[in-house]
Amino acid sequence: MSRATSESTTYRGRYNNPVPKSNLTIEDDNFPEFEPFEGVGSSEATPRTSSEPSLSVQKVDMCQAVNEPNHYTSAYDMDNLLVRRGWEFVIRITFSRVRTEEDDFQLEFLIGSNPAVTKNSKVIVPFGSRVGSTWLGQILETQGESLLVGITPTPDAIMGKYRIYVATKVNGGLQRTSRDISTDMYLLFNAWCPEDTVFVPGENERREYVLNDHGVIFQGNVGSVSHRNWMYGQFEKGILDTCISILDASLMPITDRGNVIKVIRKGSAMVNSQDDQGVLVGNWSEDFSMGMSPTSWTGSTKILQQYAKSGVPVCFAQCWVFAGVFNTFLRCLGIPARVITNFSSAHDNTGNLIIDLIFNPDGTPDQDSTTDSIWNYHCWNEVYMVRQDLPPSLGGWQVVDATPQETSDGHFRCGPASVAAIKKGLLCHPFDCGFVFAEVNSDVIFKKRDEFGALVPYRIEKNHVGQALYTKAVGSYATNDITHTYKYPQDTAEDKLTMSRAEEYGCARDHSDLSESELSVIISVDQAMVGQDLKLVMDFHNLGEVPRNINAHLSGSVVFYTGIQASQFKDESFGVLVPAQQTVRVPMDIAHQEYMPYRGHQLSLHFVVTGQADDQSVNAIKVVDLMTPKINLSVSGLPQVGQQMFVTVSFTNALNFSLVKPNLIMDGPGLTGIRSRLFNVIEPEASVSWTEMFVPRFSGQRRIFALLDCLSLNQVWGLADIVIAD
Repeated sequence: MSRATSESTTYRGRYNNPVPKSNLTIEDDNFPEFEPFEGVGSSEATPRTSSEPSLSVQKVDMCQAVNEPNHYTSAYDMDNLLVRRGWEFVIRITFSRVRTEEDDFQLEFLIGSNPAVTKNSKVIVPFGSRVGSTWLGQILETQGESLLVGITPTPDAIMGKYRIYVATKVNGGLQRTSRDISTDMYLLFNAWCPEDTVFVPGENERREYVLNDHGVIFQGNVGSVSHRNWMYGQFEKGILDTCISILDASLMPITDRGNVIKVIRKGSAMVNSQDDQGVLVGNWSEDFSMGMSPTSWTGSTKILQQYAKSGVPVCFAQCWVFAGVFNTFLRCLGIPARVITNFSSAHDNTGNLIIDLIFNPDGTPDQDSTTDSIWNYHCWNEVYMVRQDLPPSLGGWQVVDATPQETSDGHFRCGPASVAAIKKGLLCHPFDCGFVFAEVNSDVIFKKRDEFGALVPYRIEKNHVGQALYTKAVGSYATNDITHTYKYPQDTAEDKLTMSRAEEYGCARDHSDLSESELSVIISVDQAMVGQDLKLVMDFHNLGEVPRNINAHLSGSVVFYTGIQASQFKDESFGVLVPAQQTVRVPMDIAHQEYMPYRGHQLSLHFVVTGQADDQSVNAIKVVDLMTPKINLSVSGLPQVGQQMFVTVSFTNALNFSLVKPNLIMDGPGLTGIRSRLFNVIEPEASVSWTEMFVPRFSGQRRIFALLDCLSLNQVWGLADIVIAD
């Protein structure tokens, strides 16, 4: 049975009418044009006390040219008015004659089906002798038959698309304007209004976290941070309607859509398709034949447009795609949001604070028994809001995550979890604080099987997980290190108190009392381009008073960014004698012929060194991200709104292997739509070039981004920044 059928056949007996859950599609909008006053039938006209003819409405002007700049909504590519709640907007009404003091009229704002004043889905704003509306209305200017009225929605008004009517008092009732879709209005959350729960104090921050339609998402590992450009495109044509339709598809009640927490939690669940036919299908395999590779997306626009057109989940996504699309959803609705990258992110740890890495008796990794994982990086979002359900100190930035990992109240979603609560270990508060806390604070426990098969811990790393958390800086593309907002420095008094609190609220920790080893090893690797040889160095340190003969082992694997092994290419044992109080360096060359046959389209190599010397063990992990060549973009023409310009994309294959069926994709919100060019093959040292015309729609600092994607190579990109004049 479909959702619609189920709703229509089961609401009777529970509600007088079904709960309104659709904003954009109102199938039975039979709002009467004439409504008699209570107790007066339509045929029972009452005598008029004035000789003036009845007042009627000739025209309603939504004054978009005045309202939208004042409400920071001019960038939306839409025909209808967009305003933000809590702020006044103006409407000009032209009547059939000059209005007198005896003439009453009112504006009516309706959202969803079966709108009701008691549910705040029908808002009546009276003018004249009547008062009492939740929204403020006032007459600002009178010019003959024309009135300019100001309307101020409440700061907690329902977000979405409203239908607007003007009703005048006539003989025996109210005469409304007929349905006119051109006067429909969108009401958004308002980060500029101090009374709105999403208010952000700083103007630069509001412009960054609500109005910026492009950005960067950081990837790689903490020793070699890379980034991916992402075009949010929240103002592009059809995107706002798509974001609202996502809430409609979730059957979220209209009356809940003024509550930012409920909107965020519903959006977090709907951006993934895990249990509700949401926007994106997650895929962490090597097979993307049934859709688009996650690395091939330039931004959110094409994904959301495809979902709106087809109504079925879009294939495929990984964490940065979920975070990028969710960021678009949030900013589009007016909710301040940013994308966060957590380097060395703990996963699959059942909510405790322990990541178990299992090793065989000979020191080699036991991949089959190791079920926990440490992602090279994981992307999620933060939203800024007042948490009226929490103590005042726990407001501000909140973690939300649309990547399907664990269920929260029965749905694959996460948050909003207070960043301040995570830092303080206050995991008793909603939502999902414990899960996020473990992602940034878990201990890594190295365990080895003894002769009886039992797992014995021999090393604990307390600072490997959550090594750094980055987001884009305000007003630039630089990194903003926000690690300090999530955690105190290791082993400080504040850190110990936080960990103690976390245990009180149910996060288990390992308290094995392990003596400090006299032996240690550090791996270092020079950066290399994909397809090149690597120079790996292992430095073995002996702090003891006697020399140690270490039986060591090096394992090298191609891994997914999630830390899961794709295939192993190196498995080598060796011995090293380390004198007392000295360091011995062991170099090892990794030829590209060793890893390239196993690489697939992965760019991460994972090296593990283990060693045993009597009762002493050593262990080290190193993740290497291979570099890729860049794309060049050059722009020509007059950089002005409405003027024709050109962009040329060029790429030279500097690698030692051919690129088969590479796809070049270009995107630039406010400048050009998504365009692509498929090539048959690009041989080594060969070059390709592609030129497109575009006409800028927005002024200011803009960006065009291009990427190349094929089965054998991804993360190849280039960009051009342009300042467009009005």
